Formats: sequence, structure tokens, C-alpha cells
Amino acid sequence: IQHVRPIGTPIDVELNWMVEQLKERSDGRINITIFPAEQLGNYNVLQERVGMGEIEMNLSNGLDSSRDRALEIIAIPYLAKNWAEVPIFFSSAGIVTKIISESLEKQNIKLLSSWPTFFGGLILKKIPNAPADPYEPKNVKIRIPALKIFELTANALNYIGSPLPWSEVYPAMQTGVVDGLIGSGAEGCYNTFRDITKYYLAINDHFEIWHWYMNLDLWNSLSKEDQELLQDVASEFERRRFATAENEEKEYTQKLKDSGIEIINFTDEELGIMADKVREEVWPFVEEVIGLENMNKIKTQAELLK
Repeated sequence: IQHVRPIGTPIDVELNWMVEQLKERSDGRINITIFPAEQLGNYNVLQERVGMGEIEMNLSNGLDSSRDRALEIIAIPYLAKNWAEVPIFFSSAGIVTKIISESLEKQNIKLLSSWPTFFGGLILKKIPNAPADPYEPKNVKIRIPALKIFELTANALNYIGSPLPWSEVYPAMQTGVVDGLIGSGAEGCYNTFRDITKYYLAINDHFEIWHWYMNLDLWNSLSKEDQELLQDVASEFERRRFATAENEEKEYTQKLKDSGIEIINFTDEELGIMADKVREEVWPFVEEVIGLENMNKIKTQAELLK
């Protein structure tokens, strides 16, 4: 199994816990090797290789939508408004995760659990014009992930979006190709960009959720006992994370402050104005991508929370 963070980071610690649990509870029959820091390739490569069975598992920080654009649902902006709403959409029982699970199964992948990370923010080298006003041009060029949803979100917030692979973001910020990025949060900023970041804007534009999945053929080859064991540990792995993720986000925000980065927070009213504008401009495209039926499920759940 691979993950994308360095050794000793929260996901590395939790995956080591998971591996030990499975090894101990199976009397050594289930033995998993961890590859940290994206050693085996990026999430696009890993998703394909897990589907083919070349690699057994991945703890993925993204999903490749090239085979099924419904997976672009991971980038839907301004869905959950706060941590209390996150499990409703993004836990294993949540509507977003159910849609993802159905899509991955078609690619011979079994989704085991979700791993919540953070609400997204803007990582910047310079302060934009009127940061709280999405109707005011910002005159700031930011990196966006290579998904149209992120591009439209950046445009709706009046930033200039430039698609770049994750591996190219640091040198692009360093050399001034871009002034910052969208698609990460406080933890990602601290662990990867803190030495070249001056401002962190907590715009909560999207919620980043990672996914632990495995090859479906391998899953089907396991005994019922081992399947139940694996799913039990996966569920516990997810529960542990949901219990700590919000506090961890606060801790990393404080770490950013302590490292000299200025944190710009927004009122609920200001975030509401951003959310309304982005939903109006971006959600129609999301519907085209993930399908009317899926979008209706999302909208129904969102309406219930109003």
C-alpha cells in the first residue's frame, strides 16, 4: 500500500497502525508493506495499477476520472459547510462516497474506507485584492488541479487558474510561474509549502477526502473471515480519523501561524457569499459531469441541511 506523505506524518502513523492491526488479528496471514512519499507513482498511475492487480492497495489522495468522469465529484465545491456536515457527504455511508464506490467497482477496485483530511484553502505568496469579495478581480495567478471543476471554481472566485501537476507546483511557486495554489489545505501547506508561503486563506472551497482501496479480484479471493476482518479494520481506521481530523486541521493552522504565515479567516457571511457564487456558476457543470441522477442525490441531501 502506498501513501503520499513523508514518514511520521499522521497518515503514515495511521497506516502503520492499520498494518499492525491486520497482521495481529489475522495471526500474520495478512501482511502489508507500506510505501510512503508516493514512491510507486502518483494517484493516476496507482489507480490503474491497483485495478490491474499489479499493486494490491493504495491510500489515494486523489481519483483519476479519465475512465469515469463521475469521479470528479471529489472536487465538488462548497458542499459540506462545516465539520459536522462532513460525514453526511464523505464518510463511507455518505452519498459522495457511495457514488465513488460504484465507479471504482467498475474499474475492478474495492473501496474500503474514507480518510478525511481538510477543508481546502488558498496558499499564496502575495495577498489578493479584496480577498473576501468573489466579485472583485484578484489579479493573482494560482495553480489548479487538472480538473475543469477546479478551473471554474477559481474563475468564480476571480482568480486566474493555471493547471499544473502536483509535482511541479513547488518550483512553479518558487520561480513565480504562479503566485499560489488551490487544491490543498493547512496540513498540505505546512508539510510541503510553508517555506515559500506568506498567506493562507481559509476559503473552505472544497473538502479533501482520501480513499483506501484495493484490487477487487484480490478482495473476492479472500475468505469471508478475512473480508470481514479487513472491513472491520477499515471501518475503525475511518472512525479514528473522523474523531481527530478537525482538531488536526486546527493544529496545522496554528503551526502555519507559528512558522510566520499570515492566516486570513472569513466570517460565515463572507464564506456564504463565496459559496453562493461558486455553486451558481460551477454546480451546473458538475451536474453535466457526474450525471443528473447523482447530482439530484447531492442536491437533495444539501437541501435537507438548510
